[in-house]
Amino acid sequence: MRFGLIAGNGQFPLLALRAARQAGDEAVAFGIREEASEKIEELAARTHWISLGQLGKLIDLCRQEGITQLMMAGQVKHGQIFSRIRPDWKLVKVLASLASQNTDSLIGGVIRALEAEGIHLVDSTLLLKTMLAGEGVQTNRKPTKEERADLDYGRRIAASLSQVDVGQSVAVCERACVALEAMEGTDAMLRRAASLVEGRAIRLVKGSRRRRHLLFDVPVLGLASIPVLEETRTTAIAVDSGRTLLLEKQEFLRELDRIGVSLVGEPPSDTAGAAGISG
Repeated sequence: MRFGLIAGNGQFPLLALRAARQAGDEAVAFGIREEASEKIEELAARTHWISLGQLGKLIDLCRQEGITQLMMAGQVKHGQIFSRIRPDWKLVKVLASLASQNTDSLIGGVIRALEAEGIHLVDSTLLLKTMLAGEGVQTNRKPTKEERADLDYGRRIAASLSQVDVGQSVAVCERACVALEAMEGTDAMLRRAASLVEGRAIRLVKGSRRRRHLLFDVPVLGLASIPVLEETRTTAIAVDSGRTLLLEKQEFLRELDRIGVSLVGEPPSDTAGAAGISG
């Protein structure tokens, strides 16, 4: 397979490129200059660097490379989009067509612009299917009764939150919603939650925003999450099975076992609504 990979930050793009090389696929990387690691150059067949907002340049490079399939891998911090983006004319036209500039609207507009040029987005987890969370308890320790109650409550909150395309994560303590993720990211949200609960344990719920596709903004946890989970006394996690990437999965789960955190994969709540949140 020959494809292009838009690389954001973190291990996700590196693992995807390494998997492509092992599979004998030809991956051309388009590294986001403000986000991606230079290590992508060691793993990709070729690497081009683009800045946030250079949609026209991306399209021109895809034409130059003969790329018709693109994969998105890695995070682009939402704060970067608002503080550093300098849209080219192609992206200006996309932005002008949007009713709102949340994640779904913005990336949806970019996808339509790419498809108009014969470039199609593919499943961002295509090369890392073995790292998707399974269903059921993934760690040695099961959630306690108290943790289970918090996780169930948090999943109802996350299902409601998904309707407004804000963030993916919810922090719960003793069946109270302590913090919701917005642009700051999961780590910052957990630290904010920890500052509010005076040392009590936190439970983390990550949802997949009811998306049935895995084209972009896939929920991710990995080894980089471990220090924050310890620091914030996060003791249990619920994620959507089949839609959440656990990067370097086996090592990550071993680390969760080491620090005593329980992780459970739940069927995505695509049909859940806001009803019952107060129950």
